[in-house]
Amino acid sequence: MAAKALRGFGDGFVSLLLPAYLLELGWTAFEVGLVATTTLLGSGLLTLAAGHLAQRWGHRRLLLAATGLMVATGLGVACVSSFWPLLVVAFAGTLNPSGGDTSVFMPVEHALLAQSAQDRKRTPAFARYSLVGTLAAAAGALAAALPSFAGERLGLAPLAAMQGMFVLYALLGLATVPLYRGLPGHELPPEGERAPQLGPSRRRVYLLAALFSLDAFGGGFVVQSLLALWLYQRFGLALDTAAGIFFWTGVLTAASYVVAARLAERIGLVRTMVYTHLPSSLCLIAMPFCSELVAAIGLLLVRSALSQMDVPTRSSYVMAIVTPAERPAAASLTSVPRSLAAACGPALAGWLLAVSPFGWPLVVGGVLKIVYDLLLLGMFQRVRPPEEVEAAPGRSRGAG
Repeated sequence: MAAKALRGFGDGFVSLLLPAYLLELGWTAFEVGLVATTTLLGSGLLTLAAGHLAQRWGHRRLLLAATGLMVATGLGVACVSSFWPLLVVAFAGTLNPSGGDTSVFMPVEHALLAQSAQDRKRTPAFARYSLVGTLAAAAGALAAALPSFAGERLGLAPLAAMQGMFVLYALLGLATVPLYRGLPGHELPPEGERAPQLGPSRRRVYLLAALFSLDAFGGGFVVQSLLALWLYQRFGLALDTAAGIFFWTGVLTAASYVVAARLAERIGLVRTMVYTHLPSSLCLIAMPFCSELVAAIGLLLVRSALSQMDVPTRSSYVMAIVTPAERPAAASLTSVPRSLAAACGPALAGWLLAVSPFGWPLVVGGVLKIVYDLLLLGMFQRVRPPEEVEAAPGRSRGAG
């Protein structure tokens, strides 16, 4: 949880500073979107590798290796300003343009979290995990105003101040090292006794991965970096003002995780995912039609209070409908396609924003997310975790 908080703080300010930093370097909106695409593509491939290496290296060694990559990423972005070298850093590193957790750390931590919580306490555990990360990311978004503050009070050039924030990102990576080293060692089974990556739950995992990919493809059009870019271009929003706005969106998102865990106990995990996601997508579609900043921010705040309630419930649901031995692979195989699909959206969104400031990426992303919600509800509303079946023994679980 502490390591998640440190990483979340870094992701919070990086997602807002990245587009501003690249614009300061003279890059176009399309190039900003291309960097976000490259970042998510690299994250997806690293996450896939993590699912395969977890049983060979052990969780602690894998997390420490990822931490080293985080340190190298922060220093690389701070020191490199040319397009192609920075694109390489974005692909191989841990930059996160979305503000949420799409990194190589996620599948390993999800598997560890699922092992440490009993079935009835798993969803609240994932809600707390998401809550900690999102509150830290909200504080990080507020810290994105530091370059403006440093420029006014200390006379630092905007570019130098932003580069200092990426050095801070690297230092946050260093700070997680003793936390991960404190985790208990993971005993590796003998080579011949290791469980297969996926077994009886293979079909369900692949189907969920396909659905999550559709959702992520829509989400790729509206990652936090590109939302900030749209606000910068459409309304001329200043970086320090954006920092305050995204701080409050993060606080609302964090509060929604607590509600999500309680709501899931009443109506189930799948319905919680869908019934909260649909209205948030409608808010997203409506935002480009706002002519005033206040109306657009109001819709953004409402969306933030609803759109991420599916994060802890989705993670808990995947861990619940597979066997314990399949959890690391299931976490990876449902995360990787999400990252790869999300990687397709930012470059297209950047191109659309370069063509028109209207906000077509928000409309496209919202429509795709609504399609995902309806498909998920239709295919998985009868596939319930064991704890939901025990709570309502008279209802059929279904075959899925």
